[in-house]
Amino acid sequence: MPTNPAPRAYQVVLEAIEADLRSGRLLLGDQLPGERALAEKHGISRASVRDAIRILDVMGVVRTSTGSGPNSGAVIISNPAAGLSQALRLHVASKGIQVREIVESRILLETWAAQMEPRDRAYAQHVIDRTAVLIMRMDDPQLSREEFHRIDAEFHVLLSSMAGNAVVEAMMESLRHSISDYVSAAIPDDESWQPIVKVLRRQHKAIHRAFASGNRERAAHMLEEHITWFYNQTRF
Repeated sequence: MPTNPAPRAYQVVLEAIEADLRSGRLLLGDQLPGERALAEKHGISRASVRDAIRILDVMGVVRTSTGSGPNSGAVIISNPAAGLSQALRLHVASKGIQVREIVESRILLETWAAQMEPRDRAYAQHVIDRTAVLIMRMDDPQLSREEFHRIDAEFHVLLSSMAGNAVVEAMMESLRHSISDYVSAAIPDDESWQPIVKVLRRQHKAIHRAFASGNRERAAHMLEEHITWFYNQTRF
């Protein structure tokens, strides 16, 4: 009979930390015990503990820092987009996931979020106000292409956040980051960029107007057109 392989030593630490988070013994902001304490507790090497902490860091579960004091070592945080983004970027780079599939997933998430009634009206108004500022910043003719893409990403993630679904928000952020390099490389020079950015500015303003007026179906439709149009211009 085949037997299951023994778990790697660092998995013991990962599973113990997961159990402590579920039970409430560990909370956001708590500091993990030091390497020596974790190694002794679980009967593994300090190298295996370090492997576990590195994995948690990449996954966005802990933040590590050197030095001493309450914020040193590994501190529990929650940044799910960080781990998702890193994983997606590697899978896109290895061709395990196609850029087209990332774009299709963005359309699904953004149009779904656009059609949901905001869970928090005050926060929704904050998003409308904040994205209006972002649109004005994107109108700056001196804005670099890289900065435009950064603001553009913030615009889309903020609009999706109105649905009040933390998983969708994290996935949106990670999807944008997973293909950011491909977007930049798809537009070879500023001369090619100028006619594209003019259309993007118009589209962003129209999307914002639809959200601001509460026309959520129109907002979803315009988001799909906007994302599809940009992908067709670049085919990154």
